[in-house]
Amino acid sequence: MSSEIMNEFNKNNIDDYLKELAKAYRKAVGKDMPAELILIGGASVLINYGFRNMTTDIDAIITAASGMKDAINIVRDKYNLPVGWLNADFQKTASYTPKLSQHSVYYRTYSNVLTIRTVTAEYLIAMKLKSGRPYKNDLSDIVGILYEQERSGHPLSLASIERAVIDLYDTWDNIPELSRSFIEDISKNNDLKSIYSKVCLDEKETRKDLITFEKKYPKALSTDNANDIAASLSAKRDKDSIIAKLNEMKADQ
Repeated sequence: MSSEIMNEFNKNNIDDYLKELAKAYRKAVGKDMPAELILIGGASVLINYGFRNMTTDIDAIITAASGMKDAINIVRDKYNLPVGWLNADFQKTASYTPKLSQHSVYYRTYSNVLTIRTVTAEYLIAMKLKSGRPYKNDLSDIVGILYEQERSGHPLSLASIERAVIDLYDTWDNIPELSRSFIEDISKNNDLKSIYSKVCLDEKETRKDLITFEKKYPKALSTDNANDIAASLSAKRDKDSIIAKLNEMKADQ
């Protein structure tokens, strides 16, 4: 599990980079070769919601002429962005399904050639449930989306999320058990704001645990086993915390 090149993309500069991308693409291929990006993951969260500040890259489903690759590199070089600042690697993951295009929504068009679409609400939650990585922002994104939808007067029910899962992944059973338990538990809790803070803290601690684990066991961690290892480390952390509290109580007696 290799380290990521960190670069901050936020709601404001994503628009700037996409605008520059459209200009570079149009210059390369002309105005008669339209392109489409469906933004997913962190970029889609940033555009549609306000609880998250940044993401480290822009994941997208890219439909474009071959000139798009050159346009991406031109913007990368102009702004000193990392390789893969805009990428379609998501399509290699379990969360990808071609059905996403059917459930994406229009966002903007740049330079009359580049159309941007995003994934929102229950479909974005369905994707996050499918990946369910406790060391990324998947779980906190789920809670954040639910909280903002509730505050806006458009709350999402568990039934609507289940329908979105079935639309994208055919059956609720294709979602990991931990993800299903997570969404079922938080759907019964009315204090989403407090849950969000706790989940963010848990994700932060889990990332620390994985970094320590990777230093201790080089090359043992991979994207295939990261969720299982993270769950084991989290359980150990909780157990150690309970033992520490019991020892404190004994010392105070």
